[in-house]
Amino acid sequence: MQIHVVQSGQSIFQIAQIYNSTVSAIVGANEVPNPNQLVVGQTLVIPIVGSYYWVQPGDSLYKIAQRFGINYQTLAQINGIPVTQPLQVGLRLYIPPRPRREAEINAYVEPIGGTVAPELEQAARKAAPFLTYLAPFSYRVQRDGTLQAPLLNNFPAIAQANNATLMMVVTNLEEGQFSAELGRIILTNEEVQNRLLDNIIATARQYNFSDIHFDMEFLPPELRENYNSFLRKAKARLSAEGLLMSTALAPKTSATQVGLWYEAHDYRAHGEIADFVVLMTYEWGYSGGPPMAVSPIGPVRQVIEYALTEMPASKIMMGQNLYGYDWTLPYVPGGPFARAVSPQRAIEIAAENNVPIRYDYTAQAPYFNYTDNQGKQHIVWFEDARSIQAKFNLVKELGLRGVSYWKLGLPFPQNWLLIENNFNVVKR
Repeated sequence: MQIHVVQSGQSIFQIAQIYNSTVSAIVGANEVPNPNQLVVGQTLVIPIVGSYYWVQPGDSLYKIAQRFGINYQTLAQINGIPVTQPLQVGLRLYIPPRPRREAEINAYVEPIGGTVAPELEQAARKAAPFLTYLAPFSYRVQRDGTLQAPLLNNFPAIAQANNATLMMVVTNLEEGQFSAELGRIILTNEEVQNRLLDNIIATARQYNFSDIHFDMEFLPPELRENYNSFLRKAKARLSAEGLLMSTALAPKTSATQVGLWYEAHDYRAHGEIADFVVLMTYEWGYSGGPPMAVSPIGPVRQVIEYALTEMPASKIMMGQNLYGYDWTLPYVPGGPFARAVSPQRAIEIAAENNVPIRYDYTAQAPYFNYTDNQGKQHIVWFEDARSIQAKFNLVKELGLRGVSYWKLGLPFPQNWLLIENNFNVVKR
């Protein structure tokens, strides 16, 4: 599989010829909305076996082979060239596909309002073949230890049909916000805890949830040990029922990091207690903050490298966003919030405004600027095939368990193609 960046003047037909592919294959794989209006800087995933590489100045057969993890003699043989032949700049070499490693993939799905939108259900159907876990968000703990359920509709059936494990997400959300007071009640009242665990187990049996996932956020810092104790208690109960237990962790870079989101999350304890954790490695660029990449690779790496000092890589799932944001400029703190956009919609906005897509190689993320009909300046940061591949390379480099997506419902067909190309998805 090849990632191609559209150059000025290129057409789908020309790109298909370059890779010995077809227009219909490329349009279908990328769900290109308007094949006759490509955007300069737009990425296309070319659905071919293996990939091609064009020799650059200073390249040698050995360097190229090393870059792609292949023996240089094998590379020469595949391309029918002598091992000792100097390489001509611009020569196209075929790179065979590399072995895929196993990985677990999770995706949250969040119905909003009183019904499940058909588009959201369809998104779950399209993603489920590539998922280890499907996680309806969320079961909200009530102050008496009962649970307020999310809309499930056909999600259990979709998971079952695709051999995906249902993940039961349990949160301290109250009136749309993570509640410190609700967290305090859950973590300090043994009667509430026991009722909560009874209800979780009963619900898991009813709907065939196999993993119980605690996403408890903005807990008071002094409840750190209370949370650890609750998780130990929950783990004992859930393991006795044959259930996995996982947790969501705020993106910390040290054990002493301060802030309401961080202090009650004890990486070492969660790594010891839980079967696995999801690191929420996104939202550096967020709707109410200054414009920047949502999950820049540098900060993502820092969080993961800290986590690796506290727990094994086999327990870590890297969080990844399936969306970007469109900010109105100039950014003013407390001003208009950025609006979330899917990667597909971001490309459409660039096409509608006839602006090129640029790529920040430090953040490993695409972005572009445009001016709207009212003369207001905008900047859009989003995800594309390059940014996702960079994260997949990080997962493989650091030997992580897998990837967890927030959240389904924002179209990004390239992501699922790249999962298939990089990983053998574990099915439990």
